[in-house]
Amino acid sequence: MAISRLQPVIILLLVLRAFASLPTQAVARGGRDPSDDGAHGSFSRKLLEDKPPQITDEMVRGYMSNAELESAVHAFGSRCSNISRVYSIGKSVNHFPLWVIEISDKPRQREAEPAFKFIGNVHGDEPVGREVLIHLANWLCDNYLKDSLATLIVENIHLHILPTMNPDGFALRWRGNANNIDLNRDFPDQFFSVNNDIDYRQPETRAIMNWVKQEHFTASASLHGGALVANYPWDGTRDTIKHYYGCPDDKTFRHMASVYSRSHYNMSLSKEFEGGITNGAFWYPIYGGMQDWNYIHGGCFELTLEISDTKWPKADELPVIWEHNRMSMLNLLASLIKSGVHGRIFAADTGRPIPGSVMIKGIDSRVSASSTFGDYHRIVAPGETYEVVASMEGFRQKSTRIMLEQEAVNLDFILDPDGTDGQMKLPHNDQGCHCDNFKLFHVQEAHLWLYLLIVSVLLTLYLVFKRKTVSRLASRLLTYRYSSLRRPAV
Repeated sequence: MAISRLQPVIILLLVLRAFASLPTQAVARGGRDPSDDGAHGSFSRKLLEDKPPQITDEMVRGYMSNAELESAVHAFGSRCSNISRVYSIGKSVNHFPLWVIEISDKPRQREAEPAFKFIGNVHGDEPVGREVLIHLANWLCDNYLKDSLATLIVENIHLHILPTMNPDGFALRWRGNANNIDLNRDFPDQFFSVNNDIDYRQPETRAIMNWVKQEHFTASASLHGGALVANYPWDGTRDTIKHYYGCPDDKTFRHMASVYSRSHYNMSLSKEFEGGITNGAFWYPIYGGMQDWNYIHGGCFELTLEISDTKWPKADELPVIWEHNRMSMLNLLASLIKSGVHGRIFAADTGRPIPGSVMIKGIDSRVSASSTFGDYHRIVAPGETYEVVASMEGFRQKSTRIMLEQEAVNLDFILDPDGTDGQMKLPHNDQGCHCDNFKLFHVQEAHLWLYLLIVSVLLTLYLVFKRKTVSRLASRLLTYRYSSLRRPAV
């Protein structure tokens, strides 16, 4: 009887001991001129001439028409279906689809990888980007698993290519879209609200904005013509005066622009732009630009790349222009993998990924982690020490210092609930979490099943023991009352 009284206590102690052996969570680890009329939002970027030249049939000959470009995109999708998918993000004013090519070894899946987008033909009279981007897509397809750089990019980045943002302007042979609106002045602006009315925004602009909301882009670049320089934020100034106006990540943007310029055939040799790069506002301010909007509202580090001295060069010059820019484009993509800080953010109590944010102490800029995998990709200039801080509402923030050399640093964060809001409700993951490269969730799930199994076994043993004890007690009572009867078998 003494043993039976102690049995629940023994079981409880065993259960408490099992749960006490739960693994404790680790802390963060990681291994020349402004506008013609002065109206805000209508600044026009003059490059090599005051009045754009008349685009003749002879100049257009050799360039893909919109229909031919569409066919080329779909032909690529069929030929390289193992590493690509083709989709549309919307339509132009004249209802031409804005086709995108995604290139990745898993193009139809979400992965904990950085995403990059290239956009061409923002201005209708600057068509070089359309042609160069088709060259880029075909080169990656032809050299995947043959060239180490191509393989690195395909297997570690989700690359999205929009060859033309302005098919109508191209067809009409002018700068703006079918409504004659400059699309690179049509985005919401941080200084002036002239572009903030969504009802007046162009369909091409809305398509880009919705695209950025849907995809978790780490960085991007738009391709232009008329100069040879890598341009970076800010593009405008609060006082509308031309001067250097750097964004919080100015040093990082200078690094990105330099990666492109130094890899180019002759961009870095420019006599007009030191090192072949320029701050947009120092060149001349514009407002409603796409690159500033991407950085502010999408957490996407975007460059504006002027890749041809001539806006509409002869078609037979296109292969040379492609070759001059090929290594720049490839090295810019590879820099997303080879440098910066990358990692994931997890909740300590559940082991699930959470969409927190990461910032660098001293830089007033945040990068959000994805809601699917909790992965973040923070571009920073190499060669310095940084304090990386991860945070999310309902959790206690964590920070750690790293020395970023020329190679990337992997840094995961596990955040503890702050205990003020009760149980933290995490967002539902519609995509599913294939966390093959991080085992925390699986390890905790396995431990949970083990603990449940132990408890079940102990409770079963307890019930069996109790049943036997009760049976023996009943037998003894029967023997006492009916001593003349045979003791029943248990």
